[in-house]
Amino acid sequence: MKCVSGAARKRSMKCEVCRDAIYRVCTIARREVSDNAFKTRSDRYLNLLDLAQFKHRLAGKLSGGMKQKLALCCALIHQPQILLLDEPTTGVDPVSRREFWDILAQLAVTEGVTTVVATPYLDEAERCARIALMYEGKIQQCDTPAKVKASLGVQRLEVYLPVTELDRVADMLKSNADLPEVSDVQRFGDRLDVLTAQPKETSNRIRHILQPQQIQVEFATDSPTLENTFVARLRELKGESAVSNYPRIYQIKQTEGIAIGAQNLNKVFGNFHAVKNINLEIKYGEVFGLLGANGAGKTTTIKILCGLLSASSGRVSLAGETGQLRSAAVRQKIGYMSQKFTLYDDLTIGQNLEFYCGVYSIPRRDRRAKKNWVLQMSDLVGQEDRLTGDLPGGWKQRVAFGAAVMHEPKVVFLDEPTSGVDPLARRQFWRWINTFAQEGMAILVTTHYLEEAEQCHRLGFMVAGELVAQGTPREVKQQQPGQLVEWECNPLQKASDLLKEKFAPWRVSIFGSRLHTILEAPHTQIPQIQTLLQQAQIKIENHREIEFSLEDVFISVVDKARQRGLEVPKD
Repeated sequence: MKCVSGAARKRSMKCEVCRDAIYRVCTIARREVSDNAFKTRSDRYLNLLDLAQFKHRLAGKLSGGMKQKLALCCALIHQPQILLLDEPTTGVDPVSRREFWDILAQLAVTEGVTTVVATPYLDEAERCARIALMYEGKIQQCDTPAKVKASLGVQRLEVYLPVTELDRVADMLKSNADLPEVSDVQRFGDRLDVLTAQPKETSNRIRHILQPQQIQVEFATDSPTLENTFVARLRELKGESAVSNYPRIYQIKQTEGIAIGAQNLNKVFGNFHAVKNINLEIKYGEVFGLLGANGAGKTTTIKILCGLLSASSGRVSLAGETGQLRSAAVRQKIGYMSQKFTLYDDLTIGQNLEFYCGVYSIPRRDRRAKKNWVLQMSDLVGQEDRLTGDLPGGWKQRVAFGAAVMHEPKVVFLDEPTSGVDPLARRQFWRWINTFAQEGMAILVTTHYLEEAEQCHRLGFMVAGELVAQGTPREVKQQQPGQLVEWECNPLQKASDLLKEKFAPWRVSIFGSRLHTILEAPHTQIPQIQTLLQQAQIKIENHREIEFSLEDVFISVVDKARQRGLEVPKD
């Protein structure tokens, strides 16, 4: 079997319409698919992946998620028995990620396709039958997700306390000798995950430790997540990189007020209204998460807010300036990490960093310390002469992040900074983001990985160019109507397919190793679901009412926008 590389496939498909792109792959890769079989199969797969209405659109004009789906059509056209997918959902929004994985599960059941997937998203890995943890070219552990999580021999104690105290308390608990039963403490969104073999005793000790400081704390106990397990295993294998303190040139000066502001912001491209009446205020010291599907207008909004693109109407304020947003004085106060382009691939890492030092007027005497910090933070010490284009995506993101904050900006825009980054590095990213915010930096970040969006102080949801919801992570969850009910049942995919026939499909989703249903009347609908699953010989192990996850909120917000008549792009 001949394999077409990702880069070659993108070049070959760029000028092709969807169906022609599939046919071209059939020819180039010598799939030996007859014309009749090609027509039947291409129609089937384009319909299966919801691309039929776009089959005459140029592939280069498709959004990122649609390109991924088209690439999957090309991989399936000769009906393989084995499907190899290398990070297929990187950069794909949560709605499309759910659809993508539902399709893979359907192919496994209906066509018996064996799929091997590489992914940095651990909630996706929970949906696999077996998983393998690789480190330094070797498989360190391979088993079912449940057995891998159980191999830690601990429970997960969720510790809820004020967000401003999370990092300080985490450091305190890690070094406390009165907690010998604790194997790991990890910040996760608006809580700490404490891995312990004795959750009840640990919670009592933590309450005792925090009592003198009058910190309010709440606890909940659950099994470890796969991300808890993955990070714990990586720390055992490689340890946690010790990063030196951020080398500062200027003294920290706390700034009060609004760092990023927008009033009735609009942007029109011809007949397309990309940004519609956005009103936004982000304070210094705040991390604001801008969430939305691909094509929702997030990147356009960011470009307007940081002065790279002019608004059609409305008012923007940035770092105290409302007029000349492109002035040198404003440039020095902001950092920007683009979704697609930040570094020059044909320059070395060192040359890229030297370029940014020059652009941001970092004094020559301080440049070596700044560059050393980026190299250490990126785990690339000694590789300064390596071409940036040769770096894997996750490492390139780390260097780009460092380049965006080297000059000590007061405002930073991060457009999908952790796309393709492994879980341990992603947590280090967010540790720095939270540290910078505590020092007074205003940070606007976009992400498709909604579990990390929990770490933002406030969130805004964009749909079809409109900002349709704002609030803290807890507030936006509490604003959702209905009740989220989590089910542990087997077989999971069969239960999902069955319930999607009874409820609107967006109300039913596989979430890791469990099934989530959003119910309007849980007291009457839970017994109905139990009866339905039992009649289908689906074993129900447990069910419980839980708080909405941000992914469930995202799906709900997008669906309500569609019901209002907003034209939500199909990704």
